[in-house]
Amino acid sequence: MSTKADIQGFDISTRSAAVIGCGGLGTNVAVHLAGAGIGKLLLWDFDEVEVRNLNRQFMYTAEDEGKAKSLVLKNRIKAYAPECEVESVCVKITAFSQLFSAADFDIVILAVDNVECRKIVSDFCEKNGIAYVNGSVQGFFGTAFLSLPGKTATLEQAGGLETASGAPLSPSTTVGIIGALEAKLAINYFLDKTASFGTLYCYDGETIEALKIRGDANDKL
Repeated sequence: MSTKADIQGFDISTRSAAVIGCGGLGTNVAVHLAGAGIGKLLLWDFDEVEVRNLNRQFMYTAEDEGKAKSLVLKNRIKAYAPECEVESVCVKITAFSQLFSAADFDIVILAVDNVECRKIVSDFCEKNGIAYVNGSVQGFFGTAFLSLPGKTATLEQAGGLETASGAPLSPSTTVGIIGALEAKLAINYFLDKTASFGTLYCYDGETIEALKIRGDANDKL
């Protein structure tokens, strides 16, 4: 029987990712990485499933309301990709010290709408030399950015720690595009496709523009 590596032409079965946030972005990230054959996932989210969010959190159903997102998503991913090892954590990230379990993973993927959490996680990755991807959405607009500590610009230099307000919640289309793009950036990292390292991808509802972000660590790739 053909494996995912045979079908896709690449093998990420020995690679791992910690996905922080299991909402609209995180569900897309997890399902795309599992579908691509990743070997291990850590799914981290403190929140519960809410019916009002189901339009963009497609891995949940109304029957899941009130259940922990990370645990429900773990079970769905295991059913979708039985060969993938999946762990879940249902704890709110409020301190740097909580993240040491994430240091065992090849890459950390941020899929949260909380700037404070982004800062804690990105600081942790920068200090520990862990590659990380951030995705953000607002209305029909979204961005995705892959940072390699010591080699590319940081998330802060790419504007990923700025706050924004006033736009409506994103539709499932925007969330799907940015979530898939985050997963693609993680795969690019696994396959050492360096063109996307330190590049900010901006989606305006119609097109995606790639902007190379310069930072203190640039030109070290």
